[in-house]
Amino acid sequence: MTKTAIERDFPFEEIDPIADRESWRKEINRPLYHIHKWWANRLGSVFRAIVLGTLQDKSKAVWEGFYEKHNFSKKIVLDPFMGSGTTLGESLKLGAKVIGCDINPVSSFIVRQALQHVEQGDLLKAFKRIEKNVSARIRSYYETVDPATGERCQVLYYFWVKTVITPEGEEIPLFSDMVFSRNAYPSRKPDSQILCPHCWAISVGRFDSEDHTCPSCKKSFNPQLGTTISGHSVASKTGNKYKIGDLVRAQKTAPGHRLYALMVLDPSGNKRYLRAGQHDLDLLKKASEDLHGLKLPLPTLPVRAGNNTDQARSYNYFHWRDFFNDRQLLCLGLLLQEILLIEDRLVRDHFLCLFSGTLEFNNLFCSFKGEGTGAVRHMFSNHILKPERTPLENSVWGVDGKSSGTFSTLFRSRLLKAKEYLDRPFELSADATVPGVDAKIYCNPPIRTKVTRDLQEFEKAPSAALVLNGDSSCLPLPDNYVDAVVTDPPYFDFVHYSELSDFFYAWLSEAVGGEYPEFKRQDSSSPGEVQDKSPKDFARNLGKVFTESARVLKPEGVLVFSFHHSRPEGWLAIYEAILASGLQIAAAHPVKAEMSGGSPKTAAKHPINLDAIIVCKKGGAEKPILEAWDGAVRDYQDYSQRFQAIGRTLSLGDRRVILASQVLKHCSLAARTLGSVEIMLLRVFDEYDF
Repeated sequence: MTKTAIERDFPFEEIDPIADRESWRKEINRPLYHIHKWWANRLGSVFRAIVLGTLQDKSKAVWEGFYEKHNFSKKIVLDPFMGSGTTLGESLKLGAKVIGCDINPVSSFIVRQALQHVEQGDLLKAFKRIEKNVSARIRSYYETVDPATGERCQVLYYFWVKTVITPEGEEIPLFSDMVFSRNAYPSRKPDSQILCPHCWAISVGRFDSEDHTCPSCKKSFNPQLGTTISGHSVASKTGNKYKIGDLVRAQKTAPGHRLYALMVLDPSGNKRYLRAGQHDLDLLKKASEDLHGLKLPLPTLPVRAGNNTDQARSYNYFHWRDFFNDRQLLCLGLLLQEILLIEDRLVRDHFLCLFSGTLEFNNLFCSFKGEGTGAVRHMFSNHILKPERTPLENSVWGVDGKSSGTFSTLFRSRLLKAKEYLDRPFELSADATVPGVDAKIYCNPPIRTKVTRDLQEFEKAPSAALVLNGDSSCLPLPDNYVDAVVTDPPYFDFVHYSELSDFFYAWLSEAVGGEYPEFKRQDSSSPGEVQDKSPKDFARNLGKVFTESARVLKPEGVLVFSFHHSRPEGWLAIYEAILASGLQIAAAHPVKAEMSGGSPKTAAKHPINLDAIIVCKKGGAEKPILEAWDGAVRDYQDYSQRFQAIGRTLSLGDRRVILASQVLKHCSLAARTLGSVEIMLLRVFDEYDF
C-alpha cells in the first residue's frame, strides 16, 4: 500500500547535519530563497529530501540519490503556501515542473524574480547606470567633517535615540544604558563606546564598567544605567516619574529622535566614532528641505491594526512613511525613481525586488548589532514591528566592502548571488567539516525555467514554474493534476505575514500598482488568508486549502507539510483541517527546523528545534496494529532512541513535537474523532512524563 519513499521513513540522521550547516548562513547556502525578506523560511536541504521522498517510489530510500542529478520532468509539484519559494526551487533542481501559489502579492513578486533567469551582464549594466545617475547624490547626504582634523568622512551609520516630552516640557532620551557600541564578543574585546549622559561626549571604556569618568566634562557616572527606569518609565529633573507609554500616547505623533553619534570611514579607510555636530544637523535640515521640494514615489498607505502591527501603532506609527526619517525617504525615493526608468521590465522588477529588500535595513526600526558583526539588525528580527528606542540609520547606497544592508552591498550579496545559484545550484556536503573536503557539491543542472502566470504556457514548456497570486482554496487547475503537494503552512497565532509584508507592499504598490492587479489593493491582505487568532477559523481555512490540494492531487500522490507548535490547540487545528479535507495521515517524521539561535527561539521557555513532516494521502494507508495512544508512544520512543544514538539532545519542546505528530498519525489511521484526539494531545502537553 506504500507508494512513495517518504511514507516509509525520513533519514534525519543524514539530513540534520546538512540542515544544521545550512541554517547558520542560509542566505549564503541557499541564496535563491533569500533574495528578499520572507518569514519562517524552511531549510532547502530538508525540502530537497522531502521532495525527493515524494517523487521516488517505495523501492528507494529518501536519502538515496540525494547528491545525484535527477530528471523528474514528468512530475509536477505544487506548493499552495509558497512563501519564499523553497519547495519550488528544490523541485526544479530535481527536474520537476512546479506550481506555486501564495495569497500574498509580495510573496509571488519575489518568487518570480528569484526563479527567473536573467543575464548577470544585464543586471550589472543597469546597476552601473543607477550608480552613475544617483549614487553620488545619495552619498552626499551621508558625509561629515571630522572636527579634530577637518577631513571629510563618509558616514556608515548614524546613532539615534528616541525622546519623549514630559508635561513640564522636558525632553528625555530613552537610553537603557550609556554603552551604545560594544563588540559581539566583549570578553575578548572589552573596549566599547560610551556616551556621557551629562555632555553627550563619546569616550572608550569597558563594556561592563560601572564607574566611568567622561574625559570631556570630567563627571563620573555608571554606564550601565540609562535614562529609563526598569525600561518602562522615566523621571524628570523635578523628580516626577512617568510611564513611557503614557507620554508617547500624549504626544499623538511618533516619538521624536535625537542624533548623538556617527560611525565614519575616514580618508585612510579606518572606522571611527564621532560625536554628532552642527554639520550633521545642517545636513539633516537640507535633506528635509530637498525632500519637500520633490515629488517622489513614496508610500502613502496607513498601518492597519493587527496582531503584529499594534505595537508600532501604540507608538503612534500610523503610516508606513512614518517608519523613515526625511533623509531616508529622500534617498530611497531618489533611488526608486531611478529604478523605475529601467525600460526592460524583467530587469526593472529584479531591481524593484532588490530595492524592496533594502528597506528592511534602512528605517527607524533597525538597531545596532555591535562591532564584529553585520552591524545592522534588521527591523524584523523579533517577528514584530517593535519600535526601536535607539535606532541605527544606515547609509542607503553604502560603501563598497564596508557597509551592511545597503543597496550596493545587497546587489552583490543577494541579487547576484541568487542569479549565480540559478546558474550553478549546489548542495552542502555532509562531510564538509573534514579537512580538504569541499563544502559544496554541484550535482544539479542549471535552473532554466519558464516562469509564467498562464497554465497553457506552463504545459507547453519542458521546464516551467507556474507562479500564482491568489487563494489556494480555489486553484485554476484540473482534477488529479499534480504528483505531489509539498508545503509549509502558516501558524494560526504567530507571525501574520500580511501585516508585516504591508511594509514592503506600501512601496511596491506605488511602483507597480498600475501594472499588476495584485498591487492595486489597499494592502497585502486578502479575505482568504489562512492565518487567524482563532484555532477554529484557522482550521476551517486551512482545511479548504487542503481540500483543494486533495482535488488536484493524483490518486497515488502525497501531500506533505512541515509543522510544529508549542500548544495542543495548534496540533488539534491541523488534525481538524486534515479531517475536513478527507485526507489521511500516513506518516509523521521529525527533522531539524530553522536555526536554533534565532531571537524568538532563544526567548522561548521550551525552544523547539524540530519540525514534524506530516505525510498525507487520499486514503488506503496501512492500518495501525496498536491502539492510537500506544502506537504513538511506541513511535515516539523509537525516534527518541534514534536521536540518542546520534548524540542529539532533545528539548521538552522537541519531544512534544515528536509525540504530538505521532498522536495525529495514529488517530488519523484509526479514524479517531476530534474529541478523542484533543484528550490525547492534552496528555502530551500536560501529563506525559518525558
